[in-house]
Amino acid sequence: MGTLKGKTAIVTGGAKSLGKAFAQALAGEGAAVAIGDVADGASTAAEIADRHGVVCTAVSLDVADEASVAAFVKTTLAAHGQVDILVNNAALFASLELKPYDRIEVGEWDRVMAVNVRGAFLMAKHVAPQMQACGSGRIINVGSGTAYKGMPNLLAYITSKAAILGLTRSLARELGGDGITVNTLAPGLIESDSVLENPQHLAFTEQVIMSRSLKRSGRPDDLLGALIFLASDASAFVTGQTIAVDGGSVVL
Repeated sequence: MGTLKGKTAIVTGGAKSLGKAFAQALAGEGAAVAIGDVADGASTAAEIADRHGVVCTAVSLDVADEASVAAFVKTTLAAHGQVDILVNNAALFASLELKPYDRIEVGEWDRVMAVNVRGAFLMAKHVAPQMQACGSGRIINVGSGTAYKGMPNLLAYITSKAAILGLTRSLARELGGDGITVNTLAPGLIESDSVLENPQHLAFTEQVIMSRSLKRSGRPDDLLGALIFLASDASAFVTGQTIAVDGGSVVL
């Protein structure tokens, strides 16, 4: 406990589901947290502040829009003074309809790429300069084990998460000289609130479980140990890497 005391973390998409679990875990280790989400994160921020006794703010954020990202980062720095940890969690997944590649409209494809890939790039673009000025920082991009396995009917999503792997590796090379680490946390299928609300995604849960070495469902809590490792000084000499947390479905 307290490994992140004195640090400030941004969690995009932090108002609910996995993002909320990430924000709670970081706050539980003593970090102040800034939640950015298109959804209203005020109640989540109040809950985190009350539960963990840290400063937690919530500001509207569309990661696909550069003006929104710039305003969010400016507001966060004004409120918290610095950003030590960036968790690029915001993404389109559970709300997507599973469909064959030839039924994906160009508008849907572009929106997935804008949120899942451009969003991570824009957040790093606007947060990293402040980390460079401080000579340290942790950027954690949330990927997916599906980028290694491939799956039918999720082409746009899986392609976007494959792009995150390249973004992580290249950005790690660019920022390492400034003491900033960049890594990917790659979950398997996690029974988050948003997944549980989508019958299409739940339908192939059993198939996913059978592909795992540890044959059970994945829960949000399963990701938190790896998250804290990547956010803390314990991973100070780890960069450009991917940690797959999926029960051994992907073995890297």
